[in-house]
Amino acid sequence: MDGRSLRIGNASGFYGDRFSAFREMLEGGPLDVLTGDYLAELTMLILGRDRLKNPDGGYARTFLRQLEETLGLAVERKVRIVANAGGLNPQGLANDLRALATKLGLSVNIAHVEGDDLVGRADELGFDQPLTANAYLGGWGIAACLDAGADIVVTGRVTDASLVVGPAASHFGWKRDDWDRLAGAMVAGHVLECGAQATGGNFARFGEIDVRRPGFPLAEVFADGSSIITKHPDTGGAVTVDTVKAQLVYEIGGARYAGPDATARFDTIVIDAEGPDRVRLSGVRGEPPPPDVKVCLNRLGGFRNDAQFVLVGLDIEEKAALVRTQLNATLKPRPSEVLYTLARTDHADAPSEEQASATLRVTVKDADPKVAGRAFTGAVVELALSSYPGFFLPALPGEASPFGVYTAGYVDARKVPHVAVLPDGRRIDVLPPEETRKLEAVPAPSLPAPRLAGPTRRAPLGQVALARSGDKGGDANIGVWVRTDEAWSWLVHTLTEERLRALLPETQALKIQRHVLPNLRALNFVIEGLLGEGVSSSTRFDQQAKALGEWLRSRHVDVPESLL
Repeated sequence: MDGRSLRIGNASGFYGDRFSAFREMLEGGPLDVLTGDYLAELTMLILGRDRLKNPDGGYARTFLRQLEETLGLAVERKVRIVANAGGLNPQGLANDLRALATKLGLSVNIAHVEGDDLVGRADELGFDQPLTANAYLGGWGIAACLDAGADIVVTGRVTDASLVVGPAASHFGWKRDDWDRLAGAMVAGHVLECGAQATGGNFARFGEIDVRRPGFPLAEVFADGSSIITKHPDTGGAVTVDTVKAQLVYEIGGARYAGPDATARFDTIVIDAEGPDRVRLSGVRGEPPPPDVKVCLNRLGGFRNDAQFVLVGLDIEEKAALVRTQLNATLKPRPSEVLYTLARTDHADAPSEEQASATLRVTVKDADPKVAGRAFTGAVVELALSSYPGFFLPALPGEASPFGVYTAGYVDARKVPHVAVLPDGRRIDVLPPEETRKLEAVPAPSLPAPRLAGPTRRAPLGQVALARSGDKGGDANIGVWVRTDEAWSWLVHTLTEERLRALLPETQALKIQRHVLPNLRALNFVIEGLLGEGVSSSTRFDQQAKALGEWLRSRHVDVPESLL
């Protein structure tokens, strides 16, 4: 282990990630800190519903089961653990961890961070009766717990990057205004936060590496905030400039990436390969954080249900129209929202029945679970012998399921408590930053002059460009990058906001922001409102926009032959 660096690994990118990853990371090689990220916007809704059923719940129980198998190994190897698995109940998780340690006969110092849960102050803060309301805290509460000797720190809703910022700030003794160092750790944390996505998981050029079972990533963080992204030896996947870039451009906005501890300038990142499975991130400039902190708000939006009608062979459009006419006449009472989506996946003269099939998906929403449930299911099933030829459903619709609506709120950081509860029970208030700066867009960088001329060929964009996409509430994000300066000079002039709308017709009526990141040879597009009121509420086929980038890469454009 390099004495000049802090080795921070990740063993979870979401609630439900690979259960064995904690053991794999602890056994695979040396670590100083092992983190786990369990909280997404949708997860907060799930935990909120869990808390309604059980006031003692509200945290990620998987984490407790993982530590039941690996806590002894972590103690033996002197690896400290930091995770946001506390969800809506970090104190409850901390108490249950102490009981687990006693059961296992282990002496472990356990601390937690709280203050993010604002649901009890919703009216005061101007939020309209949310199910959950959680501010994104920073890493200084984690740092205070580690400074006090904690072996395990569990938190509620902190930013994903804070799981790295806190341990690094504690280890290196950084100050609150060490903006460049803090920003460098934020960038490393952003790469680690989604686990195996940094080591080849969900990677556009997956055929170039063995991604059957990618290992989880780790960062060697240095005192100046720079880092090397790597993984344990003899684990699957790969760490390359492109796998790291794929995570850097994932679910971001513009060049200023704001957090509660600092604002990282993503347009200053320098990325270099340092050998097999080693990628250095350096040069990150930091700025003071904005005065407001983001708040994740979830409320119950009602109930939803859906049915899929398989349409085979001829007259697909007419069959779909018949179903619409019949359902519109028989859905009584009519749900508040009825959406029909016809997916024309059928082929003429198909060699198999499945290849001759299209799908009509009907989604309904209503405040009344009976209207979206039994009434809708009955109307669908009653068509079985009185509708289009070849009628069949791959599965019967069931009871309506509740859905949530996500919104982002913002609160003055001075109004949000941030409390480190130390292993001995002492409570330390973490003060908000003394210096803040309003978040503003970075001026558009100068673009390289178009350098390519000559013949072009119609080809998929993905033959030149890589991409990764995802969700941010109701917005979708697509990061697109290329590998060479020649390809960059073509991409940055070709893939404009207008061209993206033409390639992805679903986006034509929506606001699109394009952000240029020359250091990464990357463009980032934020498509506002593509996912409606958030993942749980979205009726889109790809509810989290995870495959949006792959759809874009499959679209054909005129590409200079010199790039193919």
